[in-house]
Amino acid sequence: MGEAQESFLDVLEQDSPVGFDLKSGGYQTSIVLGQKIYFVSGGTDGAALSFDVQIFDKSTGKRLIPTVLGTQPTLSEGHSAVLLNKDRLLILKRDSAPDDCIWFLEVDTPFVKELKKLLGSEVVAWSKGVKGDAPKPVVISGPSGVGKGTLISKLMKDFPSTFGFSVSHTTRSPRENEKDGVHYHFSERSIMEKDIQDGKFLESANVHGNLYGTSVEAVETVTDSGKRCILDIDVQGARSVKASSLEVVSIFICPPSFEELEKRLRARGTETEEQIQKRLRNAKAELEQGKTSGLFEHLLVNDDLEACYTNLKKILNLDGQSNDKCQQFIENGELPVGHMETDQKVLINCETTELGKASSKLSVLDVSSLKGGAPGRTRGLKVYAIERFADGLNGVKQVQNSLY
Repeated sequence: MGEAQESFLDVLEQDSPVGFDLKSGGYQTSIVLGQKIYFVSGGTDGAALSFDVQIFDKSTGKRLIPTVLGTQPTLSEGHSAVLLNKDRLLILKRDSAPDDCIWFLEVDTPFVKELKKLLGSEVVAWSKGVKGDAPKPVVISGPSGVGKGTLISKLMKDFPSTFGFSVSHTTRSPRENEKDGVHYHFSERSIMEKDIQDGKFLESANVHGNLYGTSVEAVETVTDSGKRCILDIDVQGARSVKASSLEVVSIFICPPSFEELEKRLRARGTETEEQIQKRLRNAKAELEQGKTSGLFEHLLVNDDLEACYTNLKKILNLDGQSNDKCQQFIENGELPVGHMETDQKVLINCETTELGKASSKLSVLDVSSLKGGAPGRTRGLKVYAIERFADGLNGVKQVQNSLY
């Protein structure tokens, strides 16, 4: 463009108020948000392994080094940045694979605000952008003995390619034949405690002196594989999930009566009277919270197992009418007139190109339906393949001016 040779990222380097500066073997973008300037630096000289984020506070004249959370992107040959919704930066990596070029750096989202309060310092958080939607993970909760394990087993048996379990973390030592990353993610206590503090875990508990928990990344990994993650957690864990950025379908399984629950627990014949009494006390509290707290979208009474299972399948749209089916990632064809004029569309080019030259294909990134976020994925992105503008640079500037 211009002289029909410049890419979108090249234009950003020259004309954009983003502040794209080429440094010795590296790149830096700067974004102004209120009294703060966010600098995102990345190098190609091998001096750094990941992006570096710094903040300059104009009101105090001081440079701040924030706590950086989330899974960080790998370095690229360069990047550009755009401010979105005044709470996150859209980072576009140059010369990256299509599934790795879109990232978000959250600077003032609810997740970041909460961590700022907890840590008492500046916080930013990375989140990988993922095109299209994905099935929401499923939280299934209920007191011990209610039959939720049996229901989950039936789902896994009948739909083995649809559902998957996340791999939990623990600080206990591996037992014989247990493999790291398969049975558990075995972690050092200090590392897991910090990750819990940094908001990287959906839920966690101290059991017999060892920590156990479900990380956001473990759940997202199941979703990335094309499966729907099932989370079998207690009411307290469900409360933590609801407070996170992860969107889930939450289901609470109830017994037909408390007396029936006690009968089922005793019928197991695997626990002492003391253990049964403890489970009953816990069950009473969980039933009260599960039914009245508003934590769960759906309540199922497991009076008849087959009837309950049928209702569970209906909730999860397993009758062929799923509303959570993944959307098509790339929508090809002509764009509607005026598509480029809203403040939720960004013209991008993430294909491999030679410096100073553009490929013949460009795309429009639609960020109007963002879902999720740090410390997990940012989903709901749509990318439209388009032809290069006939009027060249003017079309690109129009998009830039509408966003900055």
